[in-house]
Amino acid sequence: MHQLGRELASFHAASFGWALACCNRDGSQASDVLQQSYWKVLEGKARFDAQSSVKTWFFGVIRLTAMENRRSMLRFFRRSEDDAKEPSDAPASSSSAPDKSAMRKESASSLAQALPKLAPRQREVLHLVFYEELTIAEAAVIMGVSLGSARQHYDRGKKKLHDLLT
Repeated sequence: MHQLGRELASFHAASFGWALACCNRDGSQASDVLQQSYWKVLEGKARFDAQSSVKTWFFGVIRLTAMENRRSMLRFFRRSEDDAKEPSDAPASSSSAPDKSAMRKESASSLAQALPKLAPRQREVLHLVFYEELTIAEAAVIMGVSLGSARQHYDRGKKKLHDLLT
C-alpha cells in the first residue's frame, strides 16, 4: 500500500483535474469525489488489480465515484421535488482593442461554451486524451468501454468540437 500511496500522490493534481471534468467543473464536488475515491482505496473498496496502470485504474475509481454521487444527488432532488435550474448564458462582452490575452480568453470561453454541447462520453474521452495525456486505450479502460467505442467517441467529439468552434 505504501508504494500505491506514493504513486497516487505523484499524480494528485491530474486526479483533481479529472475529478473536475467528471463533476462538470464544480470544484467543491470534485474535491468531495476525489476524497471519496481516496477513502475507497484506503478502505479496500477499490483494489488495484494490476491490469492497467495505477493512474488509469484510479481515474476509473474517480469516474465511478462521480457517477455514484450524481445518481445520489438526482435521487435527492427527485424526492424533494426541487427544480434544477441551469445558469443563464450571459452575452460575452466585446473589447474595442483585443490583444493576445483577450483573444486567448475569448478562445477559452468559446471552448468552455462548446464542451457542454458534446455528448458526455465525447467530453470524457477528449479530456482524458488532451488534458490528462492518456492514450485512447487508457481512456477506454477508465470509461469502461471498448477501444473501438472510445475511438468512435474521440473522433466524433473532435469533429463536433471543430464544427462548434468554426
